[in-house]
Amino acid sequence: MRKTSFFRVGHWQTLLSAFLYFDVSFMIWVLMGALGNYVASDFGMTPAQKGLMAALPLLGGSFLRCVLGYLTDTWGARKAGLMGLSFTLLPLLGGWLWADSLDKIFAVAILLGVAGASFAVALPMVSRWYPREHQGLALGIAGAGNSGTILATLFGPRLAEVYGWHRVFGMAIIPLLAVTAIFFALAKDAPNRSKGSNFRQYLQLFREKDIYSFGFFYAVTFGGFVGLASYLSIFLRDQYGISKVAAGDLTSICVVAGSFMRPLGGFLSDRLGGIRLLGLLYASVTVLAFILAKLPPIAFTVPLFFLMMGCLGMSNGAVFQLVPQRFAKNVGIATGILGAAGGLGGFFLPTLLGWFKQYFGTYAAGLMLFAYIAAGAGILLKWAQRKWEGTWIGANGCVASLRHQDEEEERFSPKPQAELVS
Repeated sequence: MRKTSFFRVGHWQTLLSAFLYFDVSFMIWVLMGALGNYVASDFGMTPAQKGLMAALPLLGGSFLRCVLGYLTDTWGARKAGLMGLSFTLLPLLGGWLWADSLDKIFAVAILLGVAGASFAVALPMVSRWYPREHQGLALGIAGAGNSGTILATLFGPRLAEVYGWHRVFGMAIIPLLAVTAIFFALAKDAPNRSKGSNFRQYLQLFREKDIYSFGFFYAVTFGGFVGLASYLSIFLRDQYGISKVAAGDLTSICVVAGSFMRPLGGFLSDRLGGIRLLGLLYASVTVLAFILAKLPPIAFTVPLFFLMMGCLGMSNGAVFQLVPQRFAKNVGIATGILGAAGGLGGFFLPTLLGWFKQYFGTYAAGLMLFAYIAAGAGILLKWAQRKWEGTWIGANGCVASLRHQDEEEERFSPKPQAELVS
């Protein structure tokens, strides 16, 4: 059966709106980490406090993604997205005009999680516009909005150097308002979107073992990416003593790889099989993390982080090429749950790195632990593949026939609801 061209299906205005929503939200979500070296200098933070400061927005985003995922299914993605954009204004105002103590810094960091919750809106919105054979590419393009982290790490330190870190939070309001206007004007819900989910459907999906496997996969891939994006500038300054602006620049270089390799991961998954690609990427991340745990000179460290972030970015695209196939009837709910798992993974990585630095005097143990976790994800994936073969995937890790897939969807889905354009 011939595939319809990607450019002849879907709704490009919604795809663009979702990308911009994701982009500005990610910029704001990691802003505390990007400005972390400046904030830490003002308050004399310990390594553990620095790690917690960078990680708290990720924790907040983890919990709020479930909320926005639920609202996406009940209200529609457009309304949920506009609400998320509106509430993102609050932590920016707090960081600009209110955060003058360590407790307030941590409060603003938690509230920044509403920006990270954009994940649970943008991806289901796009997924429902595109057919199965183009899910990887469409979700990869929308997901490339995590490139907003580059804006934070590249421009945040430079602006803070001139205007102070408080005002940088205020400046971030300008692109937020611009994207809100574009989203309001262009974004539309797919005509076949579900009529709503209820809390019982969330509980029923939690009974499926696969949701926990996928949650762990995404906690490693997305959690690794966003955790490093939030903490890498602090790591580079503490470990190698470089300037705050240089730490931000080098972090930006590494984030570029993770951001723009995500669409490639989705594209290759559509053609090679998401499971096959994901297994190769987990192995690559494991090897790179083991090498980085040796804490080599910065001339080697930055290229290694660049490669690892690229692998993590591709892995994110691979995971979410599989999600609409396995959870096609509940993609909004699954996206919210898995997004929460990814945020939790991102929270633990900076926290652990800061904790190991403070109490053991080195980042090596934290990086070594991450290597073992990535290896564990690869082993779990291989084990799960054997169970999935012949149901919704084929023996090579590609999606199985639509007949088998539809049978699996009926078996696993608590309640039929049209989620994708077929």
